[in-house]
Amino acid sequence: MEDSQLFSQQIWQACEQQYASNPTAYIELQDHYQVNVNLFLLAQELDKSPQRLTVEQWQLLQESIIHWEQTVLVPYRQLRRLAKAHLDTDEYQKMLDVELMMERKSQRIILQQLNSMKVNCFSDTDSDSNNSNNSNNSNNSNNYLSLYGIDSSYFKP
Repeated sequence: MEDSQLFSQQIWQACEQQYASNPTAYIELQDHYQVNVNLFLLAQELDKSPQRLTVEQWQLLQESIIHWEQTVLVPYRQLRRLAKAHLDTDEYQKMLDVELMMERKSQRIILQQLNSMKVNCFSDTDSDSNNSNNSNNSNNSNNYLSLYGIDSSYFKP
């Protein structure tokens, strides 16, 4: 059924709450490792659910936004950071608002790609019987961060 989507825009509200818990740490991951914060927040949110994406699926999600982010979002972010010292607070806030609008476009692209995927679900009994696989090695955060050679234990929000 095309009109039934597993994931809705509401998932980003939970991700935004998670981001608010430690924005500095997320920005550090972004700046030092080029981790896509939206994808990492999504991975953390999906870790709370039975849905599990493979490393390959995380790679596909990454690829779905790479052109948009490399050609528009990242250059704009760099411009905003360069301009910060030369803008008053109101002007800088307007630049932040535009960047947030661009981040939301990234989220829509990710969500569209995510809803086109077949996502595996695991029950509590699956994770109990195979605890080392699901909770440590095969969770979404670890699968996503493995694209960067980072273990998810590096980042504990």
